[in-house]
Formats: sequence, C-alpha cells, structure tokens
Amino acid sequence: MTRVVWRPPEPLIAAANVTRFMRAHAISRVEDLLARSVAEPEWFWNAVVRDLGIAFATPYHTVRDTSRGIPWTDWFVGGTLNLAANCLGRHLPHGAARPALVGEREDGTVRQLTYGELVDVVDRCAAGLRAVGVTPGDRVAAYMPMTVEVAIQMLATFQMGATFVPIFSGYAPAAVAERLRDAAVTLLFTADATIRRGKVVPIKSGADTAAAATPSLTRMVVVRYTTLEISWDSERDVTWDAFLDAGNDATTTMCPSMTPALILYTSGTTGRPKGTVHSHAGSLVQIAKEVGYAFDVKPTDRFCWLTDIGWMMGPWMLIGGLFHGATVVLYDGAFDWPDEDRLWAVLARHAITVFGISPTAVRLAMRRGVRPTEHHDLSALRILGSTGEPWDEASWRWFFEEVGRMHCPIINISGGTDIIGCFLSPLPVHALKPATLVGPGLGMAVDVWNDAGEPVRGEVGYLVCTQPAPSMTRGLWNDPDRYLESYWSTWPDVWNHGDWAWIDDDGFWFLQGRADDTLKVAGRRIGPAEIEGALLGTGAVSEAAAIGVPHEIKGEGIVCFVVLKPGHEPTDTLRETLRQAVVDGLGKIDRPESVRFVTDLPKTRSAKIVRRLVRAVHLGERDLGDLSSLQNPDALEAIRRAT
Repeated sequence: MTRVVWRPPEPLIAAANVTRFMRAHAISRVEDLLARSVAEPEWFWNAVVRDLGIAFATPYHTVRDTSRGIPWTDWFVGGTLNLAANCLGRHLPHGAARPALVGEREDGTVRQLTYGELVDVVDRCAAGLRAVGVTPGDRVAAYMPMTVEVAIQMLATFQMGATFVPIFSGYAPAAVAERLRDAAVTLLFTADATIRRGKVVPIKSGADTAAAATPSLTRMVVVRYTTLEISWDSERDVTWDAFLDAGNDATTTMCPSMTPALILYTSGTTGRPKGTVHSHAGSLVQIAKEVGYAFDVKPTDRFCWLTDIGWMMGPWMLIGGLFHGATVVLYDGAFDWPDEDRLWAVLARHAITVFGISPTAVRLAMRRGVRPTEHHDLSALRILGSTGEPWDEASWRWFFEEVGRMHCPIINISGGTDIIGCFLSPLPVHALKPATLVGPGLGMAVDVWNDAGEPVRGEVGYLVCTQPAPSMTRGLWNDPDRYLESYWSTWPDVWNHGDWAWIDDDGFWFLQGRADDTLKVAGRRIGPAEIEGALLGTGAVSEAAAIGVPHEIKGEGIVCFVVLKPGHEPTDTLRETLRQAVVDGLGKIDRPESVRFVTDLPKTRSAKIVRRLVRAVHLGERDLGDLSSLQNPDALEAIRRAT
C-alpha cells in the first residue's frame, strides 16, 4: 500500500484559514470538523458565510429549504446579494491599490489592474451592457481567450444581474452556436484572434459563423489583440473600447440568493450539451469555502490555475481568488512556447504562491524533460492544486518533487461543472498519499456505493452525494427532466456523480475515472454523442460509436468506430476526412486518435449502442460482463476485425 509522503508542518497548520475556523468553533481535530460539517449542514454553511464575511444586502432567514424536494433545494432563502460586489467592492477600503488581476499573453504582453482599477472598468462594462439593452436575467456569453478582459466581462455581467455563459475558446463554430442557441444569448463578447505557438489564431470568424445561426444574438463586442483583418457588421458589432464608453449606469443589482449567475455547459453521454445553472449565493459560498479553506488563499497570495474561461476552473479561480482579495494571474498561450519551460518562467516571473494544473499538462511537461526549478525560482510556491482527471503516481510524484520541492501539498480536488466545485478535497492540514483526494470536502456528504446502494470500502464503487450542497446545478437550462434523470434517478434523493472511486484501508480516497460513457480528454469532458454527431453529419456514416482509451498524455484519447453508408468505401482518405469532421465540429483538442471501419455495432434491444462493450473488445478485455441485453452479439466480432 502506498505510504504517506506529505505531513503538514506545524507553522502551516497554525496559520491555515481552516485552523482559524476550527478555533472559532472550539473544534480541535479536522476529522471532527468534517463530521460536523456533514451532520449539521445548516450550522456549517451559515458558519462559512459568517467566517468568510460573505455580504448579503438582505439577510437570509433560512439556510436551506428542501420543501420542493431534495433535487430542488433552495439555499439562503430570503437573502439578496451580488457575486461581483463580494469579489470587488469589499476590498476597496483597505486594498484598492493591491493588484487584483495580472494577465500575461503568449507574446509577452503583461497587463495588470489593481482592485481600484478593476472596479472602475467593471463599472464601465456593466454600464455598457445596460446601454445596449441587456437587462437582468438576460444571457451574455464570452467566446474569448483567458485574458484580463474576459474577467471584466464576467464580473460586469454578474454586477448588472445578467447570466454569464463562458464558452471554451477552442470550440469550432458549430459547438459555439449550439450553446448560444440553447441559452438564447443576446450579447456575445469575443476577440479578433489570439496567439498560439507564435501564430495568429482567428476567433471572430468563428464567432461570426456561430452568430449567424443564433437568432437571439443582436450584439457582438470585439476585443482587438492583433492586426488581423476581420469582417465587421456595423449594425451588430462594436469595439471593446467604444463599448466601455457607451453608458453611465453602473448600478449593482442585488439578486435573490438563487438567481442564476452562470450557465456552464458540460457534455453528457447522450444528446446535446447540458447547461448547468449556478446561482449568486450557491456558487459564491461553495467556491469561497474551497479556495479559502482547501487552498488557504489569503490577500497576500498570487493565485494561478492553468485553465480556460470556458472550463469550470476559469470562473472558479477568478471568483475564489478575487473574493479572498488575492492577485489572480492569468496566462493565455501555449505553456511550452517559445521555450519548453515557459510555464515555469511565468510562475517565477509573477512569484506565484498557489498554482493549479491538470495531470495531463503535468505529463506533457514531464515529456519535455525540463526540471522546473533548475533555471527558475519557484520558492514562492506554497500550495499546489490539481483537478480534471485521475492521477498516475509517477506524474503526481514528479509534480510534488520537481515543482513543489516536497514542500507544497498537492490539493487534488474532484467535483465538476455541475457543482462548480468539488465533492472530494484535501485540506492543507491533511497528510497525503500520492494521487489521493483524501476524502469528502467540507460540508459534502459523499460516499462510495455499490450497485445495490450500499457503502463499500476497499473496492471500486459509485461516487455519490447523499445530501444537497449550495452549488449543485439549479436543474439544467430548459431541461428539468434531464436534470433529474442525469443526477437523481439511480437512487431516491441521492446525487449519482458518475465517477468511480475507492477508499483504501487507511481511509484515503482515490478516483478511478468515469462510470458512464463520458470521455475526459485532457481533463475536459466530452460526450460521445457530440463526436458521433460530427461523424454522422458528413453523410458518409450511418452509425458511430466514440470511446475513450488510455492515453499517456491526455489521460483519454478518442477512438471512433463507424458503419459506412452504402456507396462509401473504407479508405484512408475517408478516415482522415472523418477525423477532420470532428475537429471542424468540436475543435482540435477532440481529434480522434483513430477512426475504424466496422460492419456493425453492438446494440441493446432498444437500439442503444453499447459503448462499454465497444471499448472492452477494442482493449482486449476478456470479461465482457452480461451480454443478455444485446440484440446482435455478432457485432462484437466486427469490432475485433475493425480496420
């Protein structure tokens, strides 16, 4: 059994935010705090609000209300607040001159804003939104690189009471349009282009294509980062600078606690992407708790997570870091360009103290053969973070030893877009084994169950949550039935997260990946249906199955099995055309590792393709489990013979 490799030193324990919380409530052991936070949820979440100073304009009278049913729990009932006000204005009396945001782009450009300057430009952006007719409750999207401007756009949207929809900057136009239409977005922030590996990568051209397929979209605000020539619709498009000068009403809208602040899209195993809905109070309290207690962030910290605004960790980092008054450092560019050690140079240059990354990025860095601390001073680091996928021990140890110098705990968290936070999370006062998540996060009633709904230890089971949490999605946008089916249908009033997990004999928790068909490529979830839809859309494919297979760098790679329509021959040219169709539909990150031609795919009697069996046969697994529901078992041999 893997041994403990990290034990927190006494100075860290004494100075930790979570230790302060424990002292205030006369709790001496962290195990007792975790137990009480689950046993007494009303006490715990109310105590978090008080301890962290979360400001409600109107005090709430009830911490949680389950009268509409557990899946529809309301939190902080009767209260009003604004997420942006909690991230900005609260720091002005004593921290107006403190750096709030630092953005570095791949070309070396660095922009910095103090809290005072950030408040001013967010006010101007919120006034611009009002001036063009955006009203509270409208949806505003950003198809932007990870820059200072996108942070301003998000905060301004929160401030005036609209709902922010961040979209991954690497998505192809079709994927962007699908999300814009689903949310009925009225205004889109975008950029002319960004820089990747020294090359100009257009963004607005894709935004134009997506906008043309979105009837609700009437305004596009464009930030210029390059001299790239772009198309311009004078009735719809406005420059960022002009937009900031368009209005003067910067009123902060105080919203009822459960008012939607964010719609974050995640992919399931079937159908269109799911729009998870997160409220002003729920997302703020959960994120502030995690960043404050698990990552121990303080106003003196410089906080950086290698992420994109379209991934959950982008808004999570910005909200959490700014709430706690830290300096949030954004990086927009390839982390190994123009030098293989660019990432470590960024960390050293900005004296990052709390840094997060995905295991995939760590594996890529390992392949470069660079020793991060050999040429860069990373001594400011005190906390490391990770999320997105399961670790392998070798990569975890490299991160711990080569980046953290064995002086920094790795706060490995796991939750998801659907809770904009984590179910599992260590605290900095915990001992650590390689790759562990330690156990449930504070206030999270999490367990590992078998198929019968019984807790299991020492074996793999389903990760479940047996009580509601404030940041759980407020349904799915425009699809309440799908919400109940996706999360609450396996066991009554129990959230089935769809991850495999196990708990070792010492009580340390570990993840084993997804229990359903969802793929995680480089830490980002993608549903098979989206990939298969791109293949079917070519007109050459009648059936398709996309599966995830182990990949040394990305965690999972994509392999596609396709049945061709009559008149189409299985050639290498067609194979490449199909791979490119996925790129065109979803983005380069989702390019299949291979496309294989088959004559049939295994299906149930209800005509559902059994991807589990496709994957098992492809990987050569001998135990295929129960095949009684298969309509066409001969199709398994077709998978074995795939070319």
